[in-house]
Amino acid sequence: MIYFISDAHLGSRLVNDPYGHEMRLVRWLDKVKSDAKAIYMLGDMFDFWFEYQTVMPKGFVRFLGKMAELTDSGIEIHYFTGNHDIWTFGYLEKEIGLKIHRKAEITQLSGKKFYLAHGDELFSDEKGFRIIRRIFHSPTLQKLFQLVPPRIGQNFGYAWSKSNREKILHLENNFQGEDNEPLVVFAKKFAETNDVDFLIFGHRHIELDLELKNKSRVIILGDFIGIFSYGIFDGENFRLETD
Repeated sequence: MIYFISDAHLGSRLVNDPYGHEMRLVRWLDKVKSDAKAIYMLGDMFDFWFEYQTVMPKGFVRFLGKMAELTDSGIEIHYFTGNHDIWTFGYLEKEIGLKIHRKAEITQLSGKKFYLAHGDELFSDEKGFRIIRRIFHSPTLQKLFQLVPPRIGQNFGYAWSKSNREKILHLENNFQGEDNEPLVVFAKKFAETNDVDFLIFGHRHIELDLELKNKSRVIILGDFIGIFSYGIFDGENFRLETD
């Protein structure tokens, strides 16, 4: 089995029981490890993740330890950075054993072709979002942020994330229709000129499994903070399930 999950937002200040939230994710990893050939995490597993040269974000010890256990056992964990966890500079790769992906990719799994992305980079029509994304991805600004004391930097990051989530919560869990849902609009256009079986995204916090005219399927994974949903590919079929 190959598993897909996204948007756990560990550490979010909107979660009342952060320990319970983390342990639910750890239990899920324990559940799937018996038959997992690989696990694909499509971004925003952390609500804010920024690595300083000698300081890692506080918390998430059980989640990090469980992922290290799985990679040590030979299970590949592919981690696509989202818009909340861009700033990994080697720790997750070297210490935890994750395979980090920083942009959308096409990959073949059991003879099927997958387009995989967090999805935030596809919201190109939102000018404000494009500007913020450009700032967050700037190597120069990332280096400057490393000069900020970790306590201040972390507090700023979580406060920004909380404010951002509160502003857009009313848009989430609400499918906008095939003609207005940005990820579906992108998937339709992409599938017209590219032969893919599945296009899988996170980011939007909705569950969606939609077959396109050319028989490609666009999947939006939901999240693991409110819906607790994930995807499973058995080598032939793909399905969404809820923990």
